[in-house]
This record gives sequence, C-alpha cells and structure tokens, in this order.
Amino acid sequence: MRQAHTRLAPAAVALLASLALGCPVGPGYHRPDVAASPSYRPVSAVADSMRPVIDSLAASRDSLAHAPGAGDTIAPPPPGEISGVRTGDSRSFDLRIADSAATITWFEMLQDSVLRSLVLSAIQDNRDVRTAVATIEEYRADVGIARAPLFPQITVTGQGGREKLSFGSFTLPANELYTVLGNVSWELDFWGRIRRSTQAARSDLLAQEESHRAVVLDLVSSVVTSYIQLRELDLALAISRRTLASRQQTLKLASDRFSRGLISELDVRQFEADVAEPAARVSDFERQIVQQENALRVLTGQPPGPIPRGLPLSDILTRVTVPIGVPADLLTRRPDVRRAEAQLRAATARVGSATAARLPTISFTGQYGYEGTLGSEIFRPQTNVYQILGGISIPIFLGGQLYNAERAASARRDQARYQYEQAVLNANREVDDALAGVRADRDQVTADETQVNALRRALQLASDRYTSGISSYLDLLDAERSLFTAELTLVQVEAQELGDVVNLYRALGGGWLTTPPAEGH
Repeated sequence: MRQAHTRLAPAAVALLASLALGCPVGPGYHRPDVAASPSYRPVSAVADSMRPVIDSLAASRDSLAHAPGAGDTIAPPPPGEISGVRTGDSRSFDLRIADSAATITWFEMLQDSVLRSLVLSAIQDNRDVRTAVATIEEYRADVGIARAPLFPQITVTGQGGREKLSFGSFTLPANELYTVLGNVSWELDFWGRIRRSTQAARSDLLAQEESHRAVVLDLVSSVVTSYIQLRELDLALAISRRTLASRQQTLKLASDRFSRGLISELDVRQFEADVAEPAARVSDFERQIVQQENALRVLTGQPPGPIPRGLPLSDILTRVTVPIGVPADLLTRRPDVRRAEAQLRAATARVGSATAARLPTISFTGQYGYEGTLGSEIFRPQTNVYQILGGISIPIFLGGQLYNAERAASARRDQARYQYEQAVLNANREVDDALAGVRADRDQVTADETQVNALRRALQLASDRYTSGISSYLDLLDAERSLFTAELTLVQVEAQELGDVVNLYRALGGGWLTTPPAEGH
C-alpha cells in the first residue's frame, strides 16, 4: 500500500497542476491583414511635363541672382534674412529613400539648437504629457488588479467578546468567545478567464503607452510648426521693415525732386501713401510675433514671454533632407496604428474572458485557526479548528446575461478590428498626401524665387529709370509693390514647405522616436 501511495503522488500533483493551468478559451489574437501601400504615388505625368519648366525657372533664378546689379536694390536685405537671395542651387534635396527615417531624431534634422531646446523643454514640462504619464501609471496598476485573482487570496480575521443566548424561557449562561482564523480562497483559472482579463489589461496599458507617444508626437509637431511660423513671421517682419525703409528713402527722394520743381505734388503724395502699407504690416507682424511666442511658451510649459531665436528660415530650409519615398512598414511606428492594434488585442482577449464566464467555476476555500472561550487558551492545540472545501459553480440560467455579454464582447472586437483597419488606411493617406505636398512645395519655391529675383532686378531698373527721369513714378511704385508681395509670398511658401516636412515625419509616426515597445508588452 505504501508503494501504491508513492506512485500516485506525482500523478496527483500533475493533475492539480493541470487543473490550475487549464486551457484558456476564446479566440487568440492574430493581426488582421490590411493592404498597406508597398510604395506611394509616383510623380504624375503632369508633374513630369512641368519638370522642364521648373528646371528652366531654376536656371533663370540662378542667372538673375548673379546678374549685375541684382543685389543692388534700394536698402538691400541683410545676408541670410531674405530667402530669395541665394547663389546656385544651395537648397538641394536628397531624393533617395532615407534609410534613417525610422531612427533619425527628426526635429534635429532642422539642425537648430534653439528648436531642440524648445522641444526637450516641452517634452519635460508640458502638462498634457505629464497627464499622459500619470494615466499610464493608472493602467499599470489596473494590470496588477486584473492579475491578482490568479493567486490564492489569504486573509486573517480575529474577533473576541462575550455572548449570551436565550431560547424562549431557557437562557444559556453568558460566555466569552475568541476566534483567530486564517482564510484562503483560490479560484482555479481552468478556462483562462482571469488570464484573458489580464491580457486585456496589458493590452489596455500598451494602448495607453501609445496614446502617450501620440501626445508627445503631436506636441513635438506643434512646437516645430510653431517655431517655423515664428521664424516665418520674423522674416516677414524683416521684409516689411526693409520695404518700409526703402519706400521712405524713395519718398525722401521724391520730396527733394518736388522741392526743386522736377515733379508734381501728385507724385509725392503717391509715394507718401505707398509708405503706409509696409508700416501697417510691421505693426501687424509685431503683434503676431508676440502671440506666437506666447503660444510656444505655453507648449513648453512656461508662462508667456519671449522666445530665443536660432537659425533663419532660409538656413533651416537648406539643411532639410526629405525622403521622396518610405518603406510601408514604417507605418507600424505610428502611435495611432499601434494603439488601435493594442485595443483590438484587448477586445479579442475580452471575448475569451466572456466565454469563460459561461463555463463552470472551480474554487477552493479553507480556514485554519483557533477558537475558544478563554483568551488565555486560544492558541492551545485542543482549540484549533480548520475547514477545507472544494466547490464548483455552474451557471444554468441567468436570463441570457452571460450569452449576451459574450455577444457584446465579440461585437466590440469587430469594432476594434475595423478601427484598426481604418487607422492603417488613414496612415497611408497621410503619408501619400505629405509626400505630394513636399514635392509640390519644392517646385513652388523654385518658381517664387525666380519671380522674386526678377522683380528685384525690375525694381532696380525702375529706380534707375525714375532717377534719370526716363520713366514715371507709377513704374517705380508698381515695381515696389510687386516685389513686396512676392517676397512675402515666398516666405509663406518656404514656411509651408517646412510645415509639410513636419507633416511627413509626423505621418510616419515620428522618425525621432526610439524603438517602439515590443508586441505584447
């Protein structure tokens, strides 16, 4: 008999282990197959047909930039402040697929130390980021709560006092009662209900971590975009001030000519009126700069105040390297795509949890302790008590509650799948749109630079002709107005190009991010 007992012991242990582990029910998670763009839209036939035109404009821009007198306009802008003044094709782009797009700190690609400081300050001090971090801690605690039922639940209770019982006219003498009990309860997760719930909680945590990454990505994009807009306003203000100074010089020249009887008062009044436009623009741009600085300060978690400056807009633009195509698997770095997948994983796990809830529940409970009528004898061997029970609970009829809970979980799983598929489709669209925007902006900047250089040369010629009395003041006024408008337009297009570069890297999920968390984290 002793030998039989020895042989049966390992088998009993194995049986208990199998009962404890069981088999999780419900569907396992599999990533849906979503058709991702293997490559993005090539350059259109219309764009190809425009290439000779753009190339000729670029050649004309360079020749105008080197033409005699091209840089001798009235009150020429300081070097590096007016982006239209460039020699050669300094704004070159690397059109190859950037292998570093997945790892480059993309806001550092602008190579502006001030911008880097602003971004790091925003990541550290922005209140939305801090809120997202605190939320992650909440979800991490929820994982522990969901996992806790996997382990035996142990509690200790104690009580003591006097009791007196009576049954009608029969009364028992009053006595003391003291009890100290250790309680153990353990539900065997045979069908995997608790494990599925834990998987769902972990996936919720992963989704929240991706939400944090999305907050950081949006924040960095906003800081970079706001800084670009600030530098755009700085450049527009410099153009307006230069134009104002130039027109004031023209007005002084006209006043001198009027005092000598060379021109009529009408000419003077026209030049006087022409000074008002850049003067109004200077005031407007100064207001916008203050507001933009305040907006940037709030993004960085600071009270309103001035913002330091780094590189001029034109210098930032010359340092940008833009990939014209990207590998499709880069989209898996996007926080919204990864968050949608984590939510799908959680919804899938909850289907298994709901299915397991419809199956029998196996549990063990036990008590061990001491119970006596005298406190001094409570821990003696003859006062010990214990209880060991095993139980099974089988849901028979609950009015369809558990069945409908499983149906609801399956429906939520389907919703999460469609949301994931939609997130992938949106990601492909945003990358394609951003690539198209960068291509178009580059050509538009080339055309606008050509126009600015041509108008700058035209202004020089008009000024010389007016000074020598060959042409009227109207030619000079028209040349000044056209150049002012074209220079402001060029600044806007350059800022738009940088903005589309930011949109591209944001659409890629932020190439600056470190390696995303491993699947199933």
